[in-house]
Amino acid sequence: MADIYLDNNATTRVDPAVVEAMLPFFTEQFGNPSSLHSFGNRVGQALKKARQSVQTLLGAEHDSEIVFTSCGTESDSTAILSALKAQPERREIITTTVEHPAVLTLCDQLATEGYTVHKLEVDGKGRLSLDKYRELLSDNVAIVSVMWANNETGTLFPVEEMARLAEEAGVMFHTDAVQVVGKLPIDLKNSSIHMLSLSGHKLHAPKGIGVLYLKRGTRFRPLLRGGHQERGRRAGTENAAGIVALGKAAELALAHMEHESTVVKALRDQLQEGILATVPNAFVTGDPDNRLPNTLNIAFEYIEGEAILLLLNKAGIAASSGSACTSGSLEPSHVMRAMGIPYTAAHGTVRFSLSRYTTQDEIERVIAAVPPIVAQLRKLSPYWGEHGPVAEPEKAFAPVYG
Repeated sequence: MADIYLDNNATTRVDPAVVEAMLPFFTEQFGNPSSLHSFGNRVGQALKKARQSVQTLLGAEHDSEIVFTSCGTESDSTAILSALKAQPERREIITTTVEHPAVLTLCDQLATEGYTVHKLEVDGKGRLSLDKYRELLSDNVAIVSVMWANNETGTLFPVEEMARLAEEAGVMFHTDAVQVVGKLPIDLKNSSIHMLSLSGHKLHAPKGIGVLYLKRGTRFRPLLRGGHQERGRRAGTENAAGIVALGKAAELALAHMEHESTVVKALRDQLQEGILATVPNAFVTGDPDNRLPNTLNIAFEYIEGEAILLLLNKAGIAASSGSACTSGSLEPSHVMRAMGIPYTAAHGTVRFSLSRYTTQDEIERVIAAVPPIVAQLRKLSPYWGEHGPVAEPEKAFAPVYG
């Protein structure tokens, strides 16, 4: 069983203080916040406090801009579909080739329904071209949806500048900030971002709770209709325990923000330097100069990421791969393909994502464990010889790449 957890971009450990805060709302504080009696009122006050804590973390102007949802995916869908319903005359969407499936899958579906979806391409470091973006902005675009940070590489996008350009063009702007919230400072009240998605389980709250930030004055159509909850913007009895948990997690995230940008970043850099110094034919993917402080994605050439992960897991280390097994054949992730990572490396990407719970000792243990694992797998690879890679190994990879 893995005891070193470096997969925090997938999900995080719920902070014990968050668990403590939410537990009473399963037992003593069980009232419906919409009820007029004292049971409901006490829960309603707790939800208001949590809403204000999230507002503070996001730097929002007012707590009414915080809409609680079930997850990041719901928030993404609500934002995009709302923009389309509120502006039926606009039939175009702008996004990127490296978005999370929560956005890309929805956009692909909308394309089959007659909408035009523009997917901005990225360069070899996962960066966007703002010149191309400017060209696409028009009165026909209903919404721009661009992630703040890529979940695989950690590469940051200039969403505040993109939002400003969208606003100047009269276009709504949404960002999936699931990976950024709690790791980097956000000041929404001084930005042009109209909508933002976050997910509690990425910042040490439980799964099943998310937020859609909705700037005041933004035209909006709810995804879920029914009761009056969330000011009529998201029907359904509130997940009181989850909301309280997220409020507490937001407070803790704000308190640990400097730790993320200093201690966690230093541990990430130590891990990167340690691996690259001891493993040949390995390199960092994404933009190493502009990324999340906790994220490291390394491509190990001539071997498969899944094999590395299995051996890491046996060594007690949990990480994740940028590639996935699809229909029985290994295929690199859409992010690696979009960046044009070479065939020989795109199959062997591993993402290490740290948290405030990551320790120096754990990083040292991972640095010691990775080189022998990679060496073991390369001995089994027909594309790696006694003195390094054999000639023209890319031919064997080409059939399953793009």
